[in-house]
This record gives sequence, C-alpha cells and structure tokens, in this order.
Amino acid sequence: MSSRAKKGLPALLPVLRLLKNYKLRLLGASVALLFTAGATLSMGRGLQVLIDQGFGGGTSDDLRNAIILLVAIAAAMAFGTFVRFYLVSWLGERVSADIRKQVFDNIVRLHPGFFELNRSGEIMSRLTTDTTLLQTIIGSSFSMALRSSLTTVGALVLMFITNLKLSLIIAVGVPLVLLPILVFGRRVRKLSNQSQDSIASVGSYAGEVIQNIRVVQSYTREQFEADAFNREVERAFEIARRRIWQRSMLICGAIMLLFVGMSGMLWEGGQDVLSGRMSGGELGAFVFYAIMVGSGVATISEVWGDLQRAAGAAERLVELINTQSLIAAPEDPVNTPSSPQPQLRIDNVSFYYPTRPTQPALQEFSLDIEAGRSLALVGPSGAGKSTVFELLLRFYDPQQGRLLLDGIDVREMDLQRMREHIALVSQQPALFTGDVRYNIAYGKLDASDEEVIAAARAAHAHEFISALPDGYGSHLGEMGVRLSGGQRQRIALARAILNDPKILLLDEATSALDTESEHQVQLALQELMHNRTTVIIAHRLSTILHADKIAVLEGGRLIATGTHQQLLGDCPLYARLASLQFRDTDVSGEASSDPAGEHGLSAPG
Repeated sequence: MSSRAKKGLPALLPVLRLLKNYKLRLLGASVALLFTAGATLSMGRGLQVLIDQGFGGGTSDDLRNAIILLVAIAAAMAFGTFVRFYLVSWLGERVSADIRKQVFDNIVRLHPGFFELNRSGEIMSRLTTDTTLLQTIIGSSFSMALRSSLTTVGALVLMFITNLKLSLIIAVGVPLVLLPILVFGRRVRKLSNQSQDSIASVGSYAGEVIQNIRVVQSYTREQFEADAFNREVERAFEIARRRIWQRSMLICGAIMLLFVGMSGMLWEGGQDVLSGRMSGGELGAFVFYAIMVGSGVATISEVWGDLQRAAGAAERLVELINTQSLIAAPEDPVNTPSSPQPQLRIDNVSFYYPTRPTQPALQEFSLDIEAGRSLALVGPSGAGKSTVFELLLRFYDPQQGRLLLDGIDVREMDLQRMREHIALVSQQPALFTGDVRYNIAYGKLDASDEEVIAAARAAHAHEFISALPDGYGSHLGEMGVRLSGGQRQRIALARAILNDPKILLLDEATSALDTESEHQVQLALQELMHNRTTVIIAHRLSTILHADKIAVLEGGRLIATGTHQQLLGDCPLYARLASLQFRDTDVSGEASSDPAGEHGLSAPG
C-alpha cells in the first residue's frame, strides 16, 4: 500500500468526524459522561460526611443520613453509566458500520490494477479486523479515556481544595507517570501497525491455500503449507508478544510511579491527622480523590496503547477510503451512443500494465470492429488478446491512443452506462456464493423467472439446473464449486444472454463443454451473435471458422486481418496455428473430423 501520511493519534480525526452525523446521541453520551464523572467525584464528599458526621456524629440518624447520601450518589453513578455505556457503544457500532460501507463502496469502484498491487487478504483484514478494532476503541476505550480524563482533572482540583500540601506531593508524581506513556506509547503504535499487517499476511496466506486446496492436495503439499502457515502465525505472535511487553511496561511504570507518590502523601496525611491539623474525613476524602487520580492515570496509560493501535487501523482504513481509481467517469460525460449495433475502433493504442511498465502489452495497435459483425482475435500466448478485452471494458486506459464507441472516446462517456452495453463470458467464468437464479440474473436483477429460465434454456443449462436438489434455488457454493467447469460456463453464458448486450465479448466461451453441449451452445451463440457486435478470443480455431473477420495478433501488434480462407494464404502465423489444430483434417476446416477442436491450443492471450 502507499505510504501513510498521518501518524499517531491525529490519524483518528477522520474517523471521529463521522460522529458528527449522530449529534443527538453524541450530545446525550457527552451529558451522561459529565453527569457520571460529577457523581463519581461527589463520592469523595460522601465519604467525608460518612466519616466525620456518620461515624463521628454519635447518633444513628447521622449514620443513616450519611449512608442514604452514599446510596443516592451510587444510584446516580449507575444511571449515568447505563446511559453513557449504551450511547457510546451504539456510536462505536454505528461508526464501524459506516466505515465498512465507505471502504467497500470505494473498493468496488477501484481500477483492477489496484488489486494487482495489493493482496486481497490484506484488504479483507482492513474491512474486518481494523474496523472491529475501531468499534472497540470508539465504543469502549475512547469513552474510558474521556471518563478517566474528566475524573482525574476533577479529582486533582478537589484534592487541591481539600489539602494543598498533600496535593503538591501527588502533583509531583503525575509528570513522572506521563513519561512512560510518552516513551512506550510510541513503541506500542509502531508494533501495533506491524501486528495488524502480520495478521493480514496470515489471513491472505490461508485464503490462498484454501482457494487452491485441490492443487495443494493433488501435489501432497499439505505438510509443506502447514509448516509455512505455522511460520507466518509464529511471526505474527512474536510481533504481538513484543507489543504486549511494551504495553505491560507502560502500565507497570505508570502505576508504580503514581502509588509511590501516594505512599508519601499517606505518610504526611497520617501525621496531620495524628496531630489534629486535619480530620479523618478530610483524609479519607483526599485518599479517595488520590485513588481516583491513580486509577484514572492507570486507565489512560492502558487505553493509550489501544488508542495507538486504533490510530494505526485508522491510517489504513482512511488510506483505502481516499484511494482514487485511475479509471473514473468524466465530470461532464457525453451521451452514450444509442445505436443497437455500435461500432468499435481501437485507434493507435499502446498499453503497458502497471505491474510491467517496461513491457508493452499492445504497441501502436489499431483495429476496426464493424457494427453488428463478429470479429475473432487469435494468436499465441501473450499476443495481447485478453488485453484488448481489458481495454474494451475500460478496466485500464491506454497510455497512448483511443478506444472509440461509435466515434466517441470511451473516456468521455459515463463509465457505468458504457459498461451496461457490454457482456463478458470469460474462459474461467466467475460465479458468486448464491443460488442459480441469482447468478444468472446478476446482470439484470429485475428479471422474471420466465426470463431466467429462457436464458438458461438458450445456454443449454436448464436441464442440469432442473436436476439440482433445489433447481434454480440451489446454492452453488464459493465460486460455484458445486458445479463442473462446463456447467459453470453455461451459467455464465445464460447470464450474458439474459443481459441482452449491444456488445458481446466471448473469451473461448465453449472451451469447457463436451461435444454435445458445445454444439447446442454454439447454436445459441449464433443466434445471440446475430446482428450483434461481437468480439471473440479464440484459442481453438474450430470455434471461429465462420466469424465475419479474424484478427491475428503477435507480440502486442496486429499483423493480419481477414477471413479464415484469406488468412490461410496471407498470414504464415495463422496458417501454422491452423496446421497444428487441424492435423487430421483439411486445414481449411471444411471437413474437420474434430468438430470440438480437441487438438486446439489452450494458451490464453
């Protein structure tokens, strides 16, 4: 991730500003906090009354009145604590939810290149672990820090009012307590950032292994991965251990220094009581205030570590919220062309992926895609076929050149409206953890059941869907793991059919189908492609013999265009690819005994 600009507690300010959206509850929590602090401080006066008038008064009435006063103060403290705890905890949960929404709302709009440079596990850790930490801080620790600060300041004032000499003794110890807070607090924050990053690394590693569990087990690497994960966990534990050690030293130092000062105060105060210069009630009240100061400072020193951890979490979350997508809609977009059969043109495009800034994916690339016609892209691995799709969907913008939709630069159009006209069926279709209907209707959420079923029939998927335990309500598992590769591909094809796009992008959409299913889907595709602007990435030439035009790519450059027959004679690279794929048949493809293209190339571009 990028470097973090804000360091320390100031990083919490953007998070705390979210509290302004809930001013009424924030005001109620503040009033309850002040009320509780006042009630707690008044307990010292109650103790003084109990000792001097209750115990020293000599009558049961005096004792009863003193005890009633203490009970009333305790009831006020309990009520104020109830209101404060509820409102502050509510604010913590609410702000945490708001941050999660803001982070995710920005993440789903970021350009794909961002996810090439940042691990998904780290992003998920920020969404879950960091926001949960902030919820705890705002809903608990921050409130404790404020309460302790108020009671500590109030107790110090009352101490000076009660006895100046003893207060000066305590006051000498307070700066000594702040010293370990400043020294160890900085170390705690640094280690907290490292701890959160290590937890994200553990989660990312585990997620990758689980996602590829079949590969791990097929190569019998279970123990290898377990050992590697153990090393990641132990590394995270070691960082956490060092953080806990620093926090423990902080708390220990603060408490020890403060109570050394209190011991000196008790000696002096005891001498004054014995000599009659102050009453036992005054000393009792003073001791109560001193204990409040001690516990308040101890609480602040303990919470300080939590606040430092929260600052680190806030830095990471605010960084995600403020990350700008490199692909954004213009401020004043032009109208998207309304023609039912749009024309596409790639005009002198040169493009480098962010992760490979010195290796061109496309070089001075120009290509016309005629309206309502089909164009196939062929070429060896790394030729740039998939890159063309990435640019057509505007997942990236080229460093040079333009992509035109009906003569308009796609960078001048509203991004969402432009993509609404395009449907992609990839070689490895992506399915969501939901039921069949949800996945088919993903591009058209308001589709009726009849429309969903019709799309499934057209994609030759209705038969196997009906055989599932709950039909169209059957859940597919993570990434559609409960379906075969061919079934997943037909679900994705049904999704594209239902979306009824103006532009259809097919990345070898029938590569995972058996011969019979491919034949049926090819018929559906021919109907879907009819009078529709279609671009096809072809790894198997048998699937694009009847495309209106074929473009041959190599090394990020366009080297030839034409029909299958034209390219056999004019393009040596295409002729070589065809000869490899049609070894047992006529290279022209007219009498192929391999209709499913079983000998085809499978390397993606």
